[in-house]
Amino acid sequence: MENQESNKFLGTEKISKLLFKFSIPCILSLLISSLYNIVDQIFIGNSELGYLGNAATGVVYPITIIAVAFAWCFGDGSAAYLSLCQGRNDTKNAHKSIGNSIVVTFLISILFLILGFIFKNQLLYLFGASDKSINLASDYYVIILAAIPIYMLGNSMNAVIRADGSPGFSMAATSVGAIINIILDPIFIFGLNWGIKGAAYATIIGQIAFLIMSFIYYTRTKTFKLCKDSFKMDFHVFKNVIKLGISTFITQMSIVIISLVCNIMLAKHGSQSKYGADIPIAVIGITMKVFSIVINIIVGIILGAQPILGYNYGAKNIDRVKETFKRVVILSITVGIVSTAIFELYPNIIISIFGSNEQLYMEFAILTFRLFLMLVTLTCLIKMSSIFFQAVGEPLKAATVSLTRDILFFVPLVIILPQYMEIKGVLIAAPCADLLGIIITIILIVRFFKNIEIKEASKEENVYLKNSKSGVIITISRSHGSQGKAIGKLIAKKLAIPYYYKEITALAAKESGLDREFVSDINSSKDILHDLYLTTSPVKYAIEAQEKVIKKIAEKGSCVLVGRAADYVLRDNQYLVKVFIYAPLEYRIKKVMEMYNDTKSKAKKNIEKSDKNRASYYEMISGRTWSNPENYDLCIDSSIGKEKTAEIICDYIKKIKK
Repeated sequence: MENQESNKFLGTEKISKLLFKFSIPCILSLLISSLYNIVDQIFIGNSELGYLGNAATGVVYPITIIAVAFAWCFGDGSAAYLSLCQGRNDTKNAHKSIGNSIVVTFLISILFLILGFIFKNQLLYLFGASDKSINLASDYYVIILAAIPIYMLGNSMNAVIRADGSPGFSMAATSVGAIINIILDPIFIFGLNWGIKGAAYATIIGQIAFLIMSFIYYTRTKTFKLCKDSFKMDFHVFKNVIKLGISTFITQMSIVIISLVCNIMLAKHGSQSKYGADIPIAVIGITMKVFSIVINIIVGIILGAQPILGYNYGAKNIDRVKETFKRVVILSITVGIVSTAIFELYPNIIISIFGSNEQLYMEFAILTFRLFLMLVTLTCLIKMSSIFFQAVGEPLKAATVSLTRDILFFVPLVIILPQYMEIKGVLIAAPCADLLGIIITIILIVRFFKNIEIKEASKEENVYLKNSKSGVIITISRSHGSQGKAIGKLIAKKLAIPYYYKEITALAAKESGLDREFVSDINSSKDILHDLYLTTSPVKYAIEAQEKVIKKIAEKGSCVLVGRAADYVLRDNQYLVKVFIYAPLEYRIKKVMEMYNDTKSKAKKNIEKSDKNRASYYEMISGRTWSNPENYDLCIDSSIGKEKTAEIICDYIKKIKK
């Protein structure tokens, strides 16, 4: 485990210095990725293809987003699972998650390819192709689709490279692909006169280079090695990969929904206007990709702030959380205002980069930049706030901020407003969604900071490591309501050895610098599985500190440890005795009703929730199944009474000591 001192600088170093250190690499990496989406349109627009060529690529773009949604789902999921395995020294399952992801990504890509060819025209028309652009769109689509397995595998594998501790190589692979694409675009489009097919070939050659570099890296990985068994499907492992990657998938698919609806409405109302269907499709594609540069800068800033926010929120350094948030808001507003000024004052300069000087095209493009991106500053703040909530462990708020603006507001508005404002309604939908979205965002942000308990760091109780005699280390895992804590205390008293339960979290809080309540709550969150793989997550720091404390306690001698996956943490200790305490559900319901004065239904609900969270936490830490008798030395039904249960366990201990 990492030395916790290496993390504490996040709570002491100057925030501006930390932001600069973390954000700049993130911004650069994201901007390089943006090149893939923009280069083709610049060269195509400046060729004889003009705006029709850009309309064709704009039609195909959402289809590639669907492909990358699956690739990133499996890639991010296996990367997350790899980091989990690294944390628990699990070499058995790490390689399986990656191998399984490669297999499934490849199979999905083949299915995607087959269905894509079968329903080619239907998909192209669905995403906004017109009779004028369908042939160009088809030419571009066929080549891009043929290479979709390459595209998906490259993106999936790249996420794992980052998790393997090589973000520099990950960025280099992306950069090489983008540079090759940039170099080949003018050669193929102009030099060889291949037109839109040349742009497609340049793109896939760049993707091939990207994939080759990823394959090369996989031959010299740092923390895992692939073998034949890696590619045999293990559905238990892959279930966790899906669980960890699903949020990425949902985010990407929301982009598809927005693009689909926007393109459909532009094609419909554009065909009824003087602009026709193709000009709006071409312009919105360019607008969105230019806009993505702005958003990537914002995302880079807030991603850089994530470790600072996460650590200080966990440590309850609320002043530093507020200061970091304030600085990120100022930076986001600055980027937004500068971008807005450029879009409002000089849209013709930006548009000219993408070629085509036709009067109607330029007219609609200027109108789009000035209307569609009118409130881009608010969009920046909404996106920033969504990632802020992720950083402080509020995934529901993060999803609410993001999806309400995009799905709840923008999609209905882009359908409704054109009924009254014709094609301008499509463009006005974006700033209207921004206005409504920022209201929701402000409400959630204000409530969040208002609800944070600003108080002095928890007063430290007199907790310390207790010396003990040499002997057995008893770990107790228990189902909720089985009286495991009380039984543990009785065992400690009978054997005259120290007892640790809440003391573990108090000592871990000291070790990590995090808030004691935060450490105490880490095994009761349903989102803990996703949080742990983030190397800068305060959850990771807390668990590392907790494991370190458990090992220190065991070094002091014989004791009783309750919960916190202590049996797994101390699995190599020769004096370890692992106990699991359970009881029939009705017995546990009765005990919970007595302890907490709950109704029967509430007690049952609390038991189910608690047991589910304990199982998830234990599996996350150990990779094993909680409550599985094979993981313990002794499993005992406590419904016989806590005194009798404690006696049986003590008798068992005495026998094995002989």
